[in-house]
Amino acid sequence: MKTICLYFEIHQIIHLKRYRFFDIGRDHYYYDDYENERSITDIAERSYLPALDALIQMAKENGKYFKVAFSISGVGMEQLEIHAPAVIEKLQELNETGCVEFLAEPYSHGLSSLANEECFQADVKRMSKKIKELFGQTPKVFRNSSLVYSDEIGAQVAAMGFKGMLTEGAKHVLGWKSPHYLYSCNMNPNLKLLLRDYKLSDDISLRFSNSDWDEYPLFADSYVEKIARLPEDEQVINIFMELCALGIFQPLSSNILEFLKAIPAAAKARGITFSTPSEICSKMKPVGSLDVPYPLSWVDEERDVSCWLGNVMQREAFNKLYSVADRVRICTDRRIKQDWDYLQASNNFRFMTTKPMSVGMNRGIYDGPYDAFTNYMNILGDFISRVNSLYPAEIENEELNSLLTTIKNQGEELESKEKELAKLKAKLAKLEKAVGKEETVAEKKKPAAKATKKAEKPKAEAKPKKAPAKKTTAKK
Repeated sequence: MKTICLYFEIHQIIHLKRYRFFDIGRDHYYYDDYENERSITDIAERSYLPALDALIQMAKENGKYFKVAFSISGVGMEQLEIHAPAVIEKLQELNETGCVEFLAEPYSHGLSSLANEECFQADVKRMSKKIKELFGQTPKVFRNSSLVYSDEIGAQVAAMGFKGMLTEGAKHVLGWKSPHYLYSCNMNPNLKLLLRDYKLSDDISLRFSNSDWDEYPLFADSYVEKIARLPEDEQVINIFMELCALGIFQPLSSNILEFLKAIPAAAKARGITFSTPSEICSKMKPVGSLDVPYPLSWVDEERDVSCWLGNVMQREAFNKLYSVADRVRICTDRRIKQDWDYLQASNNFRFMTTKPMSVGMNRGIYDGPYDAFTNYMNILGDFISRVNSLYPAEIENEELNSLLTTIKNQGEELESKEKELAKLKAKLAKLEKAVGKEETVAEKKKPAAKATKKAEKPKAEAKPKKAPAKKTTAKK
């Protein structure tokens, strides 16, 4: 039986302000607050809120039949909390329906998986903790920024305890294979891989309202019919996209939400189900491993990382940023930690791309890639000088490694203590529950015992009644 895995990503870029060379050392605030508030509010009103309303309606109308998955970057979450808390409330309402699964992803929506394993792990753990706090779910499946994946990244994700990971069904990796199966990581078979069907996904997110497209207009029944016509043994249909595809990439006037809401009924009529990533990983077995020696992603036609690291400027900025990764990791300054999150975000490097793109890109305040590079490097220069003022570059590697080892050991010890505390709390709750049951049983027995005693109490012998005295009549 075929099943659809529907997944949406929520991420909001942090807009940097115009930062001059002469601002270095004088101005430590790097962000365009007006643009950040304007853009997140606009996206929330035009896309997130109406799209989430549609998904909530679909969940309520279709019950447990309909399933959907989400991942949210920590950077995007912070912007929503500040400027559009209604979106988080809608996500929590959707969560209450029981039809949604929340996945983990890097908090910064950055590319730490390509640069620093320790930073990558810390980034993912923070996001998992945030998801647990907001939605009460502990993520079991991972989704990297822009679906970036390689064999090595898969091994790292498996080591973090995830049982599944989403990535792109890139043609140069799959070859003759189909993305409609479950695969496993080449370096750790315990990690299962769900591959995006980029054609079916892009039919909705990129082509839906294009009147020049040969399949325009696209209707829900014809879309589901394409899925139903796939070979019988191709059972996993992964449709992954950004949530802003519903309302921004495809305007609401195109009836994109009406199309989406009609899909469950059309799928049900053809015997096609919906599943969350965790359900697929639990119920299905991989057909084989996937060899991905070089990183792939869901961006551009090449489906690789060239949009972020394809030219000298991008690699220079990327290497410069992660040159202070270990120092930032041992830092306790809240502002530096926040700036680190925002400067890691992958869009900072994408603005520097010199690649020709089929889909247009809005570079914001930048006139071009060189302008983006200059502005980012000015900011990075100030940021690194602040980090070095706390942990000077002269610190020997041995001393730095010693500090990192101490922090790692302390972290592991704390984690161990937290696990032990959680076990003790669970044990205590179990004991309290058992004691509560015993007390309830005892309370129920008390009235019964009283009644028994009352029944067993011998009745007092009735005193013999005196015979009534005879009346005597006086003789006259």
